[in-house]
Amino acid sequence: MGLIEYIEAGGVIMKILLVMNTIGIALMVTKVIQILIYNKNAEQHADEILSEFSSIASKDKDTIIILIKELLQSRLKRLEKGLPTVKNIATTATLFGLLGTVVGVLMAFEGIAKVGMGNAQVFANGISMALVTTVGGLIVAIIHTVGYNYIMAYLDSVEANLEEVILSKILGSNQ
Repeated sequence: MGLIEYIEAGGVIMKILLVMNTIGIALMVTKVIQILIYNKNAEQHADEILSEFSSIASKDKDTIIILIKELLQSRLKRLEKGLPTVKNIATTATLFGLLGTVVGVLMAFEGIAKVGMGNAQVFANGISMALVTTVGGLIVAIIHTVGYNYIMAYLDSVEANLEEVILSKILGSNQ
């Protein structure tokens, strides 16, 4: 059984999962590229944040650190745009898989009710849909959960790196 046959066996629910997967992967690839570009220009972004900071500069180091973290968070928030969609896809994919399981088993029992157990094909089609959508939902959920967690961890490391660059420039110049 090829990929197209699996998608067809899963019916509408499998097609929904396919669309969700396509959207989610496109978002994850876009976010990784955006973060890579942002990280490549870390020095430039540090200088931009420092120029914003210069208008509200303080002598207290604790205040400096808090203000820098706030400015940095506001900048990095833009890079997080779209990631909640990836997280939602990871969460709802399992639910769509479960929905496909229930619909498939329901179809199997309806087939048995109509023609009896004499025709195993009627029962097999429903069970096939149930299993295929379960697997499809789990695959989409796993891909998006891992992708989301990886991107968020990478974004945290970019934030830590940028924070270190900024603080070293500020605290180094204050000494």
